[in-house]
Amino acid sequence: MVFRVMFHEPRIPPNTGNAIRMVAGTGCELHLVGPLGFDLSEPKLKRAGLDYHDLASVTVHENLAAAWDAVLPARVFAFTAHATTSYADIAYQPGDVLLFGPEPTGLSEEVLADAHITECLRIPMLPGRRSLNLSNAAALVTYEAWRQHGFKGAV
Repeated sequence: MVFRVMFHEPRIPPNTGNAIRMVAGTGCELHLVGPLGFDLSEPKLKRAGLDYHDLASVTVHENLAAAWDAVLPARVFAFTAHATTSYADIAYQPGDVLLFGPEPTGLSEEVLADAHITECLRIPMLPGRRSLNLSNAAALVTYEAWRQHGFKGAV
């Protein structure tokens, strides 16, 4: 089983396009939780994903409840600048869900308080910085999880 990247209510098409390309390259799954801030046929999303769309596992869920039905049981790590535990301090397991919030607000307090969240994690940054780009943050964490498993399946 692979890692599952989940974008909750993404708003910027190129970020999702970049994530599509990233999951195609890593063998992970991308789960998009609606409502989406764009149409999946958006040209900017297609351009960012290049020709990787057919190689990527992408599932769209109407809402968070539908997403939980599809991915649970699993450990769910929610990423927020307000957490104290670093993403690098976790021993990731295949099947883990890596949950990221919408641009530019991040995950809401309601989502962060969801009982399905195993732990909230942060990506360290210099003081005074709000957040990383969504697709960059997802790639950084996904590659760390995959690295911990010896980049299984990579050439």
